[in-house]
Amino acid sequence: MSTLIEQKTSRFEKSQQLKLSPEYMQSQFIWVVSLLITAILLVSSYDFAGNAIKPIVFAVFAAYALFTLIQILITWLIRRDILTNGEIRPVTRRLGYLQLFSVLTGNIFTVIFAMHLIKKKTTSQYTLAVYLLITQIFIIVLSSLNLFKPYVTDTFLPAMFVLAGIAVFYFVSLTLVAKFVDRRQAPKWMIYIAVPLLLTSITGNLFALLLGLDLLFKIRQTLKPGSGNWERIWNKITRNVSSMFGLFFILFMFAISVSSFFTFDYDMAIQNNYSAILQTPSLAYPLGTDHFGRDLFSRIVFGARISLVVGFISTLIPVIIGGILGALAGYYGRHTDNIIMRLLDVLYAIPGILLAIAIIAAFGANTTNLIIALSIGSIPTYARTMRANVLMVSNYEYVDAARAFGSSNLSIIFRHIVPNSFAPMIVKSTLTIGGAVIATSSLSYLGLGVEPHIPEWGNILKVGSTYLESHSYLAIYPGLAIVALVLSFNFLGDGLRDALDPKLD
Repeated sequence: MSTLIEQKTSRFEKSQQLKLSPEYMQSQFIWVVSLLITAILLVSSYDFAGNAIKPIVFAVFAAYALFTLIQILITWLIRRDILTNGEIRPVTRRLGYLQLFSVLTGNIFTVIFAMHLIKKKTTSQYTLAVYLLITQIFIIVLSSLNLFKPYVTDTFLPAMFVLAGIAVFYFVSLTLVAKFVDRRQAPKWMIYIAVPLLLTSITGNLFALLLGLDLLFKIRQTLKPGSGNWERIWNKITRNVSSMFGLFFILFMFAISVSSFFTFDYDMAIQNNYSAILQTPSLAYPLGTDHFGRDLFSRIVFGARISLVVGFISTLIPVIIGGILGALAGYYGRHTDNIIMRLLDVLYAIPGILLAIAIIAAFGANTTNLIIALSIGSIPTYARTMRANVLMVSNYEYVDAARAFGSSNLSIIFRHIVPNSFAPMIVKSTLTIGGAVIATSSLSYLGLGVEPHIPEWGNILKVGSTYLESHSYLAIYPGLAIVALVLSFNFLGDGLRDALDPKLD
């Protein structure tokens, strides 16, 4: 009997060891995702209409399959090492160098895992530096596809040289962060890396902004111990694989949207080219062309600007307005609370999409009206969230202390209560941005959103839906872009919720 109990205890301890290993949990997630992409590529490599194999797609499938098998092998080796030795052996970690070659296939999942597997002890700064470099590389690769087009924009070559130079700087930053920054401290001279990172973020790669700020906070924590709350939050976020991949896709889409001002030609997305109507995917047109000969690849890249801008602004407006109304209602209570919340209840009773349709039908379909329509419908939900948090926080002792010191009501609300009530608002905003992206595309699909001539994912999907039988890629690619962006915001929201929840420490 005692032997049976010991065996069950031993199995439980081993399972706990595996769950506590970030490398093992990440490796499991990576090989499953990579296997799914490999299966999709296998299906896509066969032309069912022509009963033939597409050589290029099949070659990509074979490369993906190879690195997926290596990833499965690494997962098995990590499991064996942890169960046998309690840690991952150096020989297993060295397989990460082999997985780095998967960058040639564009498999972002295996590349990022490999860079984490190589380094035994990682920090939030190292993780951000890895994503920073990978994002820059992908921006350069996608932008370089324009070389196969009939013509490029005048600023293409200078912009590519600048992006390549910045990529070299990011590689140097990654090397220095990996060598000199640990969990306890960061050298003071790293400020000479942090400041240029902040400056290079104007190119659109916001991982540079995050890394620069993180290094500054790390240096401050080294000089003044006890200021590590930022480090705790970022450690929890960067350890969450799904949230970091979500953040990567969001910031990558933003970065490519900014750099496309200089590396993509807008005419390729809006000008009709009747000599290239309904072209299948090729090097010149990576995602094919539509019924007017417009490059689908360029249209999706430029359409990301609209989706991100409308999503962010239509979320920011209700966060501010709803947050202020909710804070005032929760703090003052009684008559103020009744007046504000009952008026918002009237607005809340109207379905958001119907309210948006009514506003756009009354004032016309354009981007500004779309943002206003989506913003108004979201105000009550943010007001309710802020009100609930303010009702709880306003009873804390430090609020009573502020009143005792004679602070004004507005000072107490916006200096003491709102900053400590804003975490749920941040989480909610990341989750609702995805909803705003879907609403934007839905209204554009119905002809009530962005103007039809503007390349926006809903407009692109509307055009592609008419060619589902003959040229299905016209609807598949914009649809995948919408799904990927919405899922990314959801994954990021889940990670932020876990990181900002003190109960999960």
